[in-house]
Amino acid sequence: MARGPRKTLEEKIAEKEEVIEALQIRIKAEQSELEALYTEKKLKDLESLDELIKTSGLSEEEVFEALQNYTRLKEKNVS
Repeated sequence: MARGPRKTLEEKIAEKEEVIEALQIRIKAEQSELEALYTEKKLKDLESLDELIKTSGLSEEEVFEALQNYTRLKEKNVS
């Protein structure tokens, strides 16, 4: 029972190139979407941090200084 003519090697190569090109386009689209999600997460994190600073009653300088002191203390404990 014949199934029709077999594909030539050139046709198989062309099909695989098309598949690869389509996958590369898909990967680029997925990477763009992932970057957008990272950006959205970073913005939400910053908004949460901003809200925490506002509700803490501390000035931005006091928060900055407190974080610096905490970082220094943590570095000393790690060493």
